[in-house]
Amino acid sequence: MGKQKFYDTAVKQERAVLVGVITPGTSDDLAKEYLEELEFLVDTAGGKVEKYFTQKMTRPERATFVGTGKLEEIRAYVKSEEIDLVVFDDELSPSQLRNIERELNVKILDRSNLILDIFAGRAQTAQAKTQVELAQLQYLLPRLTRMWTHLERQKGGIGMRGPGESQIETDRRIILSKITLFKERLRQIDKQNETQRKNRGQLIRVALVGYTNVGKSTIMNMLSKSEVFAENKLFATLDTTVRKVVIDNLPFLLSDTVGFIRKLPHHLVECFKSTLDEVREADILIHVVDVSHPNFEDQIHTVNETLKDIGAIDKDMILVFNKIDAYVSPEVDNEEDDGKLTLEEFKRSWMSHDKVPVLFISATEKENIEEFKTLLYDKVKAVHTARYPYDNLLY
Repeated sequence: MGKQKFYDTAVKQERAVLVGVITPGTSDDLAKEYLEELEFLVDTAGGKVEKYFTQKMTRPERATFVGTGKLEEIRAYVKSEEIDLVVFDDELSPSQLRNIERELNVKILDRSNLILDIFAGRAQTAQAKTQVELAQLQYLLPRLTRMWTHLERQKGGIGMRGPGESQIETDRRIILSKITLFKERLRQIDKQNETQRKNRGQLIRVALVGYTNVGKSTIMNMLSKSEVFAENKLFATLDTTVRKVVIDNLPFLLSDTVGFIRKLPHHLVECFKSTLDEVREADILIHVVDVSHPNFEDQIHTVNETLKDIGAIDKDMILVFNKIDAYVSPEVDNEEDDGKLTLEEFKRSWMSHDKVPVLFISATEKENIEEFKTLLYDKVKAVHTARYPYDNLLY
């Protein structure tokens, strides 16, 4: 027998730099946090961030997003360090994308394209795959011209008529046809899901909502004793998972939904609205917050704005601050106090002014879980009693 050959099939990790513009009204700390979240997105997609580039501007440059001097600085770094990928923290227009690619001569992604790439890698069911493909096509459609610049047919004039323009028009028709097909497919899937929801009978529905990576799937696993996929990555859950949960002989349906994120591409929200039907049709929402995150209040605002967009902001809600085991109190970290409240002070401040019930838990460490279950039981029981006053269900 000859020697067996082994080949390294591992995909090379792409090295990236991130670019952000700091506009008036955005603090340096907030801009840094945006880029740190973008780095987490790159990490989730399988890349490695080497450096941040930021520029203070009144508004992004119309042609190249950043100024010519900053673009030259990025180009020099990309060339010297052999960077594979440059990611911008806002959606780039087709002309900006084309101009930047021409200058930097590497792969360029904006925040929207990066999120779409992650969604494409995470989609498992036919519904999620169709939603992602539809969003990708809607993103691609206005950017077709850029994809055909290598044919040098965009200038027009004598000798420049022909294949380029024809191919773009052909591709545009193909994409529009696919968009129509995918929309119809989603309508059919939505009808099937609606039938499934009707067939679930009279059980009260509870939905977990929140920013991405706050621990919704961990809470789902804890309450339903199931094994929903959960990991420390953004958008670990794309497909809505529904499980039957029983607390003290009271059954209800619990759904885990896709996490929200700031600057989520509008067409992606549109495409995933059918997935978020579980949120719209829920009787009770459990808004999960990562209390250990330094800017959790911004995340709460982002989630509330998204709930407002899909018409679910006025639902009965429980606010659950998760990951209290990771909360850093000033007595633990005196050097970076910055006026930060202790956990007990923090609890009192939120519980005194918020209109919805507030709980503080750790899903991984099982802290305050019984209190959480009791409140959830009371909420579900109240909805069930109001809806079915003559039901013989034993609580």
